[in-house]
Amino acid sequence: RVQLVESGGDSVQPGGSLRLSCSGSGFLDGHYCMGWFRQAPGKKREGVAVLSTDGWTTYADSAKGRFIISGENMKETLYLEMNNLKPDDTGMYYCATHMGACYRGPMEDDLFAYWGQGTQVTVSS
Repeated sequence: RVQLVESGGDSVQPGGSLRLSCSGSGFLDGHYCMGWFRQAPGKKREGVAVLSTDGWTTYADSAKGRFIISGENMKETLYLEMNNLKPDDTGMYYCATHMGACYRGPMEDDLFAYWGQGTQVTVSS
């Protein structure tokens, strides 16, 4: 059974940077789609960035140019480097994955079968 554990969330000032990590285990052989999602208080969960095991990536418009998704040994560790953080980036950040290729369209959270518990990011002055 796939298990995901996020870490790296913190409170930072606007303009600051954070690096989130997601440690994964229990993967079977084959391709997986890995992603970061976030949920702000009172808002719907939204996709931030997605990475396929073949290296394909996609980002939310709000993340483009500021965030970088990457993997180490692809499935075992997933990162989200976040730069120039803004108050609107505040929320609980979740790592998620599903078997198979990534859907190369909008980031839909209901496509992802496995989720971590989340790590909190707060951007405030």
